[in-house]
Amino acid sequence: MRLSLFAPLEGLIAPAPSPQRVAFLKAQPFAHRGLHGGVRVENSRAAFRAAIALGHGIELDVQVASGGEAFVFHDSVLDRLTAARGPFQARSAGEIDAIKLVGTDESIPRLDEILKIIAGRVPVLIEVKSQERHVAALCLSVRRALEGYTGAAAIMSFNPQVGHWFGENAPRIVRGLVVTENDETTRVERLKGFARRWGSMLRAKPDFLAYDVRDLPSRFAAAARARGIPVLTWTVNDATSEQAAFAHADEAIYEKTA
Repeated sequence: MRLSLFAPLEGLIAPAPSPQRVAFLKAQPFAHRGLHGGVRVENSRAAFRAAIALGHGIELDVQVASGGEAFVFHDSVLDRLTAARGPFQARSAGEIDAIKLVGTDESIPRLDEILKIIAGRVPVLIEVKSQERHVAALCLSVRRALEGYTGAAAIMSFNPQVGHWFGENAPRIVRGLVVTENDETTRVERLKGFARRWGSMLRAKPDFLAYDVRDLPSRFAAAARARGIPVLTWTVNDATSEQAAFAHADEAIYEKTA
């Protein structure tokens, strides 16, 4: 059944990828920031090795040092997960290499090192963290880390500029748009959010969506799936969100306490 009277137009704005291009996204769940919890810190080598041991995909985050080097770290500031303080991007690569993740002997890993650890054994989703309009330096650092990588990999971001950059400069790399509707509580906010999502789809031309599980079921996500755009969902971490993922998405990005 057609979910939208505008389905032909939607297909022009955000065409579906070939099934072969995105098949790996539907083949296994993805551990959110690796399989962390207990003694394993998020986005750490230990968390990624634990996910690999289960045969699960890995979702990770990328921030850049002041010189443009790509590191695997979620927050824009160092305070929560390290003993250091202040903005991540204010530190040089050498300074970041010397910082330990809280409660561990592990340093903050570089993206190219983590890709060598994964070595194509499981798929990887790389969330590129940027709210800026000018994303070229950040995206270039991720593309460089992926050069020569033969495993299944995709980039994704809330920022549609990231998807647009990869579509223009590295089209072979699968790209996704991260979406949330969770702050849209009034009719006006919902209308603005709907327009913003379509603007982001037009700009990013994503191969898949990574959708906030709190928003499912979503008409927007359902229409994308009906057109052949896979929908992953985050963060699945309890029975309720797991049920929503099974019913309304193609695969889960999950957290599970170790």
